[in-house]
Amino acid sequence: MNITLRQLKVFERVARRLSFTRAAEDLYLTQPAVSMQVKQFEETIGLPLFERLGKKIYLTRAGEELHALSKSISRQIDEAEELIEELKGTEGGRLVVAVASTGHYFAIRMLAEFCRRYPKVKVNFKVTNRKGVMQLLEDNEADIVLMGKPPEEMDLVAEAFMDNPLVVIAPKGHHLDGKVGIALEELRTETFLMREQDSGTRSSVEKILLERGVTLSISMEMNSNGAIKQGVEVGLGLGVVSLHTIEKELEAGSLVVLDVEPFPIMRQWYIVHRAGKRLSSVGLAFEEFVRTEASHYVRVDLQDFRHS
Repeated sequence: MNITLRQLKVFERVARRLSFTRAAEDLYLTQPAVSMQVKQFEETIGLPLFERLGKKIYLTRAGEELHALSKSISRQIDEAEELIEELKGTEGGRLVVAVASTGHYFAIRMLAEFCRRYPKVKVNFKVTNRKGVMQLLEDNEADIVLMGKPPEEMDLVAEAFMDNPLVVIAPKGHHLDGKVGIALEELRTETFLMREQDSGTRSSVEKILLERGVTLSISMEMNSNGAIKQGVEVGLGLGVVSLHTIEKELEAGSLVVLDVEPFPIMRQWYIVHRAGKRLSSVGLAFEEFVRTEASHYVRVDLQDFRHS
C-alpha cells in the first residue's frame, strides 16, 4: 500500500477530533483538502474509516484500529524530528511554544528577543486558554508551555519562573478609584466580569472568596482577558486579571488597579513540558532563557499603581 505520512497525519487528526472542520483548523488546511486526504487514504487501504450518523462522524472498527497505530507512528515521527533538531543544535531546528492567553502579553516579547539571538531557529507560537494548553501537553504538540499552576494529575515537569499577581481592575473614575484599603466585603454590591469556570484566574479568585466567606455578583463570563478589559472600560463591571495583561490600559489611564485586600493574589508563571520528553538543544536554550530573563520583559510593577 502506498500510504503517505501526510495521509496518516490528516487521518489521525480527524480521528482524534471526530470533525473534519476542527481537523482542518488544527492543520491549517481547508476542509476539502482534509476530506480529500481521508478519501484517498480510505481508497488506498480499501476500507471505510468513518461513518456519519446524523451530523456526527464516528470511527468504524477499521478506523479505531488504524487510529491506535497512527498515534504510535506519529509519536515515533515526533521523536525522530526531535532527534534531528537536537543534532542541529541551536544553529537551526524548530521550537513549538504554547502559552496561556494571559501570558502572551509578555511572552511575545521574550520570543522576539530569543529569535533575535537564534535567528535560524523556527518557532511555532501557539496562544490558547488553560484548557487548550493542557490539551497540547496531553497530545504532545508543544515542546514547552508557559502557563499558570499546572494540573497535578498530569505527568509534567514544571518550574516557577516569575510572579503573576492578580488584581482587581475598574474603569478610571470609578467611585472606588483611589480609595486605600478596600475590604473585600465592600465589593458585594459591585458586579464582576470573570473568566470561564476552568480558567486558572477564576479558580484562584473562587478559592479566596470561599476562604473569606464572600460572594460576589458575577454578571458575565468571558473567555479572554481582552474581553474583560473592554467590558470594564465601558462600565459593565469590575474585573480580576493578571497585572501583566493591563500594561497599555494603565499607561493610557483607561483602567485602574483597586487597592482591595487581600489582593493582589500572588500566583506564579510556570515553564512546563511533559515528563520524559527529550528537549532539543533549542528547547533547553529557551528554558534557560526564560529562567534568567523573563522578568525583563514585564513592564509593569504593582507598586507603581497600588495607591494611584
